[in-house]
Amino acid sequence: MLFSQDIGIDLGTGNTLVCAKNKGIIIREPSVVAVDVKLSPARVVAVGEEAKQMIGRTPGSITAVKPLKDSVIADYDITADMLKSFMKKAMSGSVFTRPRVLLCIPSIVTEVERKAVHDAAKAAGARYVSLIEAPMAAAIGAGLPVADAKGSMIVDIGSGTAETAVIALGDIVASRSVKTAGDAFDNAIVQYIKKNFNLLIGERTAEEIKISIGSAYPYEGEGAVSVKGRNLTDGLPGTVEVTSEDIRQALSDPLNQIIEAIRLTLEKTPPELSGDIISSGIILTGGSALLRGLDKLIEKETGMTVTVADKPVDCVVTGIAICLQKDTLNIVNG
Repeated sequence: MLFSQDIGIDLGTGNTLVCAKNKGIIIREPSVVAVDVKLSPARVVAVGEEAKQMIGRTPGSITAVKPLKDSVIADYDITADMLKSFMKKAMSGSVFTRPRVLLCIPSIVTEVERKAVHDAAKAAGARYVSLIEAPMAAAIGAGLPVADAKGSMIVDIGSGTAETAVIALGDIVASRSVKTAGDAFDNAIVQYIKKNFNLLIGERTAEEIKISIGSAYPYEGEGAVSVKGRNLTDGLPGTVEVTSEDIRQALSDPLNQIIEAIRLTLEKTPPELSGDIISSGIILTGGSALLRGLDKLIEKETGMTVTVADKPVDCVVTGIAICLQKDTLNIVNG
């Protein structure tokens, strides 16, 4: 007889978080896989943090890849291998085999994308797979009254997508999803420095700059950082100084896309629920919600009160854990 353990997975473009019923978050790893392409078939040599350290530093035969793009599967086989590795780690030391899995998906995905996530988890060894939409999981994890008739608005900004949703009576009433989030922020910084400083930098450097001095709104204590890269004029290593204002300009386009998604969601919201949101405000979740001044920028552009949730990075996986605890694995039929 096979026993089963329930685990939940927030399968993100940038990071994957895994929780287990009655245990909380047990895995927090980058969604990166290192593959040796010289072998046939290609063989996975590292997953998670170990693989991330290989990005841009691997020999020719080893490629470090992100198997998800914009929160959907870009490489099915590698995603299945990554899930298998994380699930094996989650089940380590357990007497259970073949867990029941609750997986997070974006609110706006095609049936093909939905099936790909479901099948990848089954291929990784799950006995049963159920799906939950990211805004719903984030709202539950942020403590919003999702089951009430009162409307709540959540804006979940991760690495691959930004999702906005108005929720009432346990369902999503209006939503919008844009493929503009943390990765787009990094890419915007890369392109800005390339265009304005004639210096080529990598995505990891761009992310470090974003964390160090990046902002969506002016803040006290703004500064500058020295950025190293390759000079595009002579091909030699070079260094430039980049300010907080530079990075704010670099991020203006992707931030405007997110604000537009919020506006469109509010426009589609029934008037009765709009009044609720005016009273309760907008809640920000996801890792990119930590960008300095993002709440202030959205407040300025929408006229709504905006609050960053406690531990915004963990809201989705926390919501999944709550669903596991309540045994609502069929929240979205997988």
